[in-house]
Amino acid sequence: MYIIKLDAIGSTNSFLKDLVSNSVVENYTVVTAEYQTNGRGQMGTTWESEPGKNLMFSVFVELLDWKLVDAVNLNYIVTLVVFTALKNLGLPRMSIKWPNDILSDNKKICGILLENSVNSEFLKSTIIGIGVNVNQEFFSEDLSLANSIKRILGVDQDRMGILQNIVSNLKEEVELCSKDSFIDIKERYLKSLYKYFMPSMFESAEGVFMGKIVGINSIGNLEIEMEDESVRHFGLKEVKMLREVH
Repeated sequence: MYIIKLDAIGSTNSFLKDLVSNSVVENYTVVTAEYQTNGRGQMGTTWESEPGKNLMFSVFVELLDWKLVDAVNLNYIVTLVVFTALKNLGLPRMSIKWPNDILSDNKKICGILLENSVNSEFLKSTIIGIGVNVNQEFFSEDLSLANSIKRILGVDQDRMGILQNIVSNLKEEVELCSKDSFIDIKERYLKSLYKYFMPSMFESAEGVFMGKIVGINSIGNLEIEMEDESVRHFGLKEVKMLREVH
């Protein structure tokens, strides 16, 4: 595992993307930063983190024979690897909030961002950005739904140990998976999905509505059963779950 350690950077994903564009990069190269000035999440959101407390890193993964239609399965694999690594630390009540946030006790401890490079019908490579709230103890009021591993478990965590565990398991899972395992991978993902088959409140451009998640389609869109029992599909920017914190 080749690791590039930076003190501060705008975004580890952007740094690694530029590196891949301008040089030959070893597979599973990791870029990690103590602080990001422009950390990015899903839908253009920002990722805030106290310097030196958390994990902010990106991994370059070269993909061989991965078809573009299987991009959703890549997301399942990456999310499950991170989910399992964090669950093994002893975190309680863990779940995956679609598409790839990791929750413990209904609060977010990790976010994941995949940026795929495609060629015709195939995935060439992906850059996986992962942000884990590890040892941060205080969050702003704007981040009331955020938590950290230390706040939950009460003790400092080995950040580099968590990183190395995630990357080594990621390498193993990506290289061992095959099309035959995609059904099982999706089932494992759905089994851990937050509010799966539970009535919940959602918000779309049309307003707030009640529904329940009943699946994910072949392109990764959320399948929500409405109150009239019809099923609608929503993309990432099209729906938001209104979460309650207990």
